[in-house]
Amino acid sequence: MPQKALSIIIPAYNEEKNIPLVIPGIIDFCRKNGYRLIIVNDGSSDNSKEELIGLGADDCLTVIHHKINQGYGGAIKTGISTCETTYLVTMDCDGQHFVENVKDLHDQLLLHDADMVVGSRKGLRSNSITRSVGKRIIRFIIKRLMPLPIYDINSGMKLYRTDLGKKYCKICPDGMAYSDVICLTFINKYHRVIETPIRINERKLGHSTVSMRTALHTIYEVFNIIILFNPIRIFLPVALVAIGSGIAWDIPIFLRGNGVSVGAMLAIVFGLITLFFAALAEQLSQIRKKDL
Repeated sequence: MPQKALSIIIPAYNEEKNIPLVIPGIIDFCRKNGYRLIIVNDGSSDNSKEELIGLGADDCLTVIHHKINQGYGGAIKTGISTCETTYLVTMDCDGQHFVENVKDLHDQLLLHDADMVVGSRKGLRSNSITRSVGKRIIRFIIKRLMPLPIYDINSGMKLYRTDLGKKYCKICPDGMAYSDVICLTFINKYHRVIETPIRINERKLGHSTVSMRTALHTIYEVFNIIILFNPIRIFLPVALVAIGSGIAWDIPIFLRGNGVSVGAMLAIVFGLITLFFAALAEQLSQIRKKDL
């Protein structure tokens, strides 16, 4: 691989304890392999900034400091805007990812002529039952609403083409849902997305900021991206169920000679209005997709 062909982007928020443990090894790895390392300190309220400054200057290292916290996705977007290499890979700052897996992801991308390779944690157990259940729910919802050729959609370790990252990150959220939405965007735009197994460590130190609220927000953002790319999958079933329920409800009433009930009429009208919005949303979706 040509020198400087790949950048590792790491968002860091309140990781003062992990930075001295994790980052020096990644810098050494990048130096040996000719990679770039971009760390975005996302407005940390602890001593993360001082720890990053203490790393010193290095030709392969770029450190960016946000004055205020912009969110996990916001930090990655900043890193992408700075990236000048052909490919980029995102990693976490908590030491869970093995930097050696970057080569595995890049090899798979070249081998399969892919546009994105997801580091899959399939088969690996999570110590957090809440996070595990949340991920299962998110995958279940997505698979019912759109094609999903991969398993670990919310993996924080993804390698993809920088030009596509710059193009699509603008429609991705600034929060933790970024990982899911960028992957869904690649899939919906018909880019080749594959996954390959990676190893996972336990978090070195500190506490994760992922919570049930994060999972709920991710589901909300997933619905947003599906409505953007394929709104008919959301609105059409609702419209058909409403119309069908209204008709089924009124059949016995109509056969008794009592005409059309108010409830049945409301259900049918609601379904027709929803069907109208489905057609309108589909037209708007086609226009927006042309701009991407």
